[in-house]
Amino acid sequence: MKLNKLAMGIALGLGSLGCAHAATTTIKIVAFNDFHGQLESPGTFRQTPSSAASTNIPVGGVDWLAGYVAELKSQNPSTVVVSAGDIIGATPLVSALFHDEPTIETMNRLGLEFNAVGNHEFDEGKNELKRMQNGGCHPTDPNSCQGASVGTPVPFEGADFKFLAANVVETATGKTLFPQYAIKSIGGVRVGFIGMTLKETPTIVTPTGVAGLEFKDEAATVNALIPKLRARGVEAIVVMIHQGGTIPVTQSASTINTCDAGLNGSPIKAIVNQLDDEVDLVISGHTHQAYNCQIANKAGRLISVTSANSQGRVLTDIDVAINTVNGEVSSVSAQNIVVDRSNAAVTPNAAIKTIVDNYKAIATPIANRVIGTIGAAITRTATTAGESALGDVIADAQLTATSNVGLGEAVASFMNPGGIRADLTFPSSAAGEGDGKVTYAEAFTVQPFGNTLVTLTLTGEQIHTLLEQQFTGCTLGYPASAPTTGQAFNRIMQVSNGFSYEWKEKGTPCDNVDPASIKIDGVTIDPAASYRITVNNFMADGGDQYYVLTQGANRLGGALDLDALEGYFTANGSVAPGPQNRILLLP
Repeated sequence: MKLNKLAMGIALGLGSLGCAHAATTTIKIVAFNDFHGQLESPGTFRQTPSSAASTNIPVGGVDWLAGYVAELKSQNPSTVVVSAGDIIGATPLVSALFHDEPTIETMNRLGLEFNAVGNHEFDEGKNELKRMQNGGCHPTDPNSCQGASVGTPVPFEGADFKFLAANVVETATGKTLFPQYAIKSIGGVRVGFIGMTLKETPTIVTPTGVAGLEFKDEAATVNALIPKLRARGVEAIVVMIHQGGTIPVTQSASTINTCDAGLNGSPIKAIVNQLDDEVDLVISGHTHQAYNCQIANKAGRLISVTSANSQGRVLTDIDVAINTVNGEVSSVSAQNIVVDRSNAAVTPNAAIKTIVDNYKAIATPIANRVIGTIGAAITRTATTAGESALGDVIADAQLTATSNVGLGEAVASFMNPGGIRADLTFPSSAAGEGDGKVTYAEAFTVQPFGNTLVTLTLTGEQIHTLLEQQFTGCTLGYPASAPTTGQAFNRIMQVSNGFSYEWKEKGTPCDNVDPASIKIDGVTIDPAASYRITVNNFMADGGDQYYVLTQGANRLGGALDLDALEGYFTANGSVAPGPQNRILLLP
């Protein structure tokens, strides 16, 4: 049975690292999550939830993140650096243009040792993820392997750190895609690190990206590994898991170490509540939140559960005191720290900055190309019905790209809201292109996934089913392998010009949309008639639980979604915000 642990680590001073016979040694774990290839600063971070912009803190950048890691390592030579997933995927152009090789290379030099694979690591499929681990050039893209120009090895070196995915199994072999855990001897003790991916990954990643893989229950997987770790002399066990929770406050420097009632109702709390008492610490992610919690495990003992926001804005400094005689953890002390670029006590890593600058020099001519103009900001902010001005524009662009004969003959287009990652802002970017001008880099930030358009045929009845599948509780048309609870939250699709409908949440699953209100160009759809509609390949394969789309007939592949958006700007010159009047929420 584990000893009761003190949240603030009162016992940390009991041992001395310099004494070989000390009863207690303290190891340091530096953790972050959801980096998403943010090699450059993502901007600023609020001081407090209500702080003025003038007091915001400049944050992030992989060179500064590395500087903070080095500073923390200098405090304790027994330090290990870990990530709770999504270091790649949904990344800025400076990383994505090169298939995220820059992120892996800079993480190697930062000193990352273990990464629990997140859902976005699967965006380009398991073979590409294996290349991230093992190295080598991309099989088709000449943008890969730019080491000669940026100062890194050729071919691409692959990750020096280990990907861990304890609950991701290749169905053909029954073996895990990556190791389930790693054991590191540090500070004279053996520490086990288990890496986990959220089991819902198949519902939020392009199905082709996870084809042939099974994602098992997180808690059951961890608990089954405990005897194996114990048999290998491991008593101190850390779980890094790409799943998390949220706290109902605006993220800021003043809130990053808070916790809301133990994250009640969150996925991470439900998982921790089932964990074996041998687990000492849980490092989480996925929700892009910063929190520092104490949550009860299966035995009712409180253990530390942390998360460090996203994009390198925050990292977690964790001190773990371990009894050197029996290997048991006696205390855990965790603190989230803002990666403040104005901190004079921290020196950013110059070698890493040089690598990033060199990649940026290659990407800049592509990034700064102006593709069109806007007269006002076009944002993701949704109406109460779930429709956004930017969603309208993207859906319109995709319809325009696929409506002509030979290109799909689509009459409507749908866009998943989670695929829209940023707003189009009116002020000029740092590139200096001018107010109202939209660069390729800005458009890429909006749609960074590289999805392709797919036009397919649905009946009117299937379109109705598709709309119902947006809402919680509806599993109409779900395959047997799908979740039995439907959407975790309402996931309202964005729709193109000419398509409209009305909905009201009635409390009865699969009965939110009035079929008579579903119209194309003002005409109510016929349940028995066929309609050509366009979505991205993620949705077409059942992503975001729009499973009825997998039944679509006569599929025709199309352009990249980003190319469709660029073409829309080119054709229209100046693009106005969408009208946000296509989806009506009834009182």
